[in-house]
Amino acid sequence: MNDESLKRFNRIISIMTFLQSKKIIKAQDLASRFDVSIRTIYRDIRSLEKAGIPIVSEAGTGYSIMEGYRLPPVMFSKEEALSFITAEKLMTKFTDQGIGAHYISAMVKIKSVLRSSQKDAVSRIENRIDIRSVNSFSGSDIVNSLQIVLESIVAKRQSIIKYKSVTDEITCRTIEPVGIFFQNSFWYIMGYCLLRKDYRQFRTDRILNIIQTDKEFTSTHGELSDYKTEYCTGSKIRVKILVDKLTAKYLVNAKTGFGFISEREVRNQIEMTFQTADINEGFPRWFLSFADYATILEPEELKVTVKNIFYNIKSKHGF
Repeated sequence: MNDESLKRFNRIISIMTFLQSKKIIKAQDLASRFDVSIRTIYRDIRSLEKAGIPIVSEAGTGYSIMEGYRLPPVMFSKEEALSFITAEKLMTKFTDQGIGAHYISAMVKIKSVLRSSQKDAVSRIENRIDIRSVNSFSGSDIVNSLQIVLESIVAKRQSIIKYKSVTDEITCRTIEPVGIFFQNSFWYIMGYCLLRKDYRQFRTDRILNIIQTDKEFTSTHGELSDYKTEYCTGSKIRVKILVDKLTAKYLVNAKTGFGFISEREVRNQIEMTFQTADINEGFPRWFLSFADYATILEPEELKVTVKNIFYNIKSKHGF
């Protein structure tokens, strides 16, 4: 078997594995994943069919494996087996107890199909990986909050949350969850709030109680990415700041959570542009964390807010 034949064989096996992972897959998605033409995917699918794999093809929809057909256990490489351990550590550290427990159970099943040499490698590495963070999963009083949200999304059922805002205001919200995301060391739920008649995000450590109801969603919602970048609680204001070049490198991850739009180099500094609705609290307090290495270009309102916060700190601590 030459290199080209081996490459095609490995791709076909990978396609078969990928077909097991989803209910239905488009030919274009397979072509993009394996970086080949759609015509090549068509040929590979025909090869699988000739090998006796019962693949169902629906014009304009995609491919799927016939319901009830089960393929032999997947074999993992040593590198894949070791990656599971890192994933397990992250899942148990940064998710709620419900999801963490289910993941551990799934990992036991995955480990059961590993070869002896892979099991040895996994055993040697398990106690040599540690995940530490100032904020792991917050909200231990509600051990299954993320799991409940995910179940609500799958079932398209509304959830009711008792929520405490940053100002300690407690409200009862009925939401239609769109998705969850982890940002700046916290888990957030994005959902349509029936009280506000708009999409809102809720930090899980501020949720005092959550239940899934039997009421179906009132409308169809898009993907998480459709709302995460557009989310705001009011009109957005353009903000421009000038940041020391070295300091800017440390803001790569955090800036996306504050409406980051673009940046450009200006002499030895980085000019960053944001569109944010949180001009009075979140953004100015975040800016203060690196204010001695940055300058506010606009708006004047932000300069005043930062100055007031600084004077309050100075007055409170007697500087």
